Amino acid sequence: MYIKREIGRIGEDLAVSYLKNKGYKILERNFVARQGEIDIIAKDKNEIVFIEVKSRTNFLYGKPVEAVNRLKQKHLKSVINYYLYRNKLENNFVRIDIIEVYIKNGYFKINHIKKVIL
Repeated sequence: MYIKREIGRIGEDLAVSYLKNKGYKILERNFVARQGEIDIIAKDKNEIVFIEVKSRTNFLYGKPVEAVNRLKQKHLKSVINYYLYRNKLENNFVRIDIIEVYIKNGYFKINHIKKVIL
């Protein structure tokens, strides 16, 4: 379990660096609410972007994006709505992205999937 958590943390750190290099402003990391958690909340130009990061070292359990199943999507929507309400941001443009991070032998690859429809 520890290794899985460590891979997830490394993947999120890599995703944050990637986003900063692309000009995103990181607003929050690991935002937790009763409904669930959002890995990264960022601002990209005029959009608030909610980002789910999925990291993998192999394809034993499928592609990272496949881990964002219906139940996970339902929790994401609830947390997003709560975050927007709590921060009085309901009238902002919102986008949901998934970042897949592939880590193998000290190398990594990032696949940024924008505008995921949930």
